[in-house]
Amino acid sequence: MKARMKNPAMVLPDAMKGIQNLYKAVNKGGVPQQTLELVHMRVSQINGCSACVDSGARNAKKAGETDERLWSVAAWREAPYFSDAERAALALAEAVTRLSDRQGDAVPDELWDEVADHYDEEGLSALILWVATTNFFNRLNATIKEPAGATWG
Repeated sequence: MKARMKNPAMVLPDAMKGIQNLYKAVNKGGVPQQTLELVHMRVSQINGCSACVDSGARNAKKAGETDERLWSVAAWREAPYFSDAERAALALAEAVTRLSDRQGDAVPDELWDEVADHYDEEGLSALILWVATTNFFNRLNATIKEPAGATWG
């Protein structure tokens, strides 16, 4: 499989600068890198973005993630490998990614309260921005048909 074109964020360098600033901000939000990588993987799995699932798994391994957790992130509710804080982050990631799957409140108060029990306002901000950024990249990659294993730069 070959991409239809270069990633638009690479074609328009000012876009990549903005994305890099988002990355820096998210990484200062106090959420463990492994949690961010798990969230990225789960959002990318939901959206069927093979390029992001592949790069997410590689980045998660670099962050010290275990094979068992990577293999089971799609079934995190049933798997014994995740902390309560990680489960809350993954539940938020799924809700925000699947906005139209719920009638009414896409992120119910019960879910919000659960996530807020584990993360302060900076952590919540980092998680929300990370989920949004992952969804953004998933949509770019789906549109241009970015293949798994692709590298940018």
